[in-house]
Amino acid sequence: MAREATGATRMPRMREEAATSAAPTESFGFRPLYRQVRDTLIRRLVDGVWQPGQPLPSEMQLAAELGVSQGTVRKALDAMAAENLVVRRQGRGTFVARHDEERILFQFFKLVADDGRRSFPESRVLALSHGRANAQERSVLSLAKDARVVRIRRQRSLDGRPVIVEAITLPEAMFPGLADMELPNNLYGLYAVHYGVTVANTQEKLKAIGIGAADAEVLGVAPGTPVLQINRLALSLDRFAVEWRLGVCLTEHIHYLSDLR
Repeated sequence: MAREATGATRMPRMREEAATSAAPTESFGFRPLYRQVRDTLIRRLVDGVWQPGQPLPSEMQLAAELGVSQGTVRKALDAMAAENLVVRRQGRGTFVARHDEERILFQFFKLVADDGRRSFPESRVLALSHGRANAQERSVLSLAKDARVVRIRRQRSLDGRPVIVEAITLPEAMFPGLADMELPNNLYGLYAVHYGVTVANTQEKLKAIGIGAADAEVLGVAPGTPVLQINRLALSLDRFAVEWRLGVCLTEHIHYLSDLR
């Protein structure tokens, strides 16, 4: 849901002893000081205090404001950088990450050509509608009984070859007017720029299935052809369900790459 920028969310000044006197791991409700700082900074991203691409205040400024050491702020920002929420640029500072194609390609799009090449897929919208959420949509997106959703069905191509068909469901209250828009290729960028909703992470379930007749027609293959089904739930910075995406993918020339760290 679009959020107006508000005054900076302030964190009570904390004594640095809290970071050293407690155990170094989280247990029994304890959260290290740098994690508390991280949570405060993320809250500001959620509230729109800093926009995508905008520089954050310096580590020294943040440390003085929050009443912690510069090292604690640095550790919090390093954690956010590891989560792809901010970008550290040597000599220039720390910036709020954008949902540009390069970031999406390496953070969220896991399909790679068998020869190792990575490219951003081109999309063609097949259908765009909105209506009352059905039982499954309400369950997946944690919606109220009378909630409405936007539904998108689109084909995606790599190197000119159709390889993906996906059905996307969004809470209409979070994205008012989206059903009347001409949708760009980069939906996550649209969510961030137009609605102030940043996709922070996704949860995926993979399954090998035989493709159904309707999707087979779109991809130009026979019904029952083996495909990879990707069931993805996208979550916002504040852990709300933003999007449910159910897609099927031909894997004759591509594979799913999971980079575990």
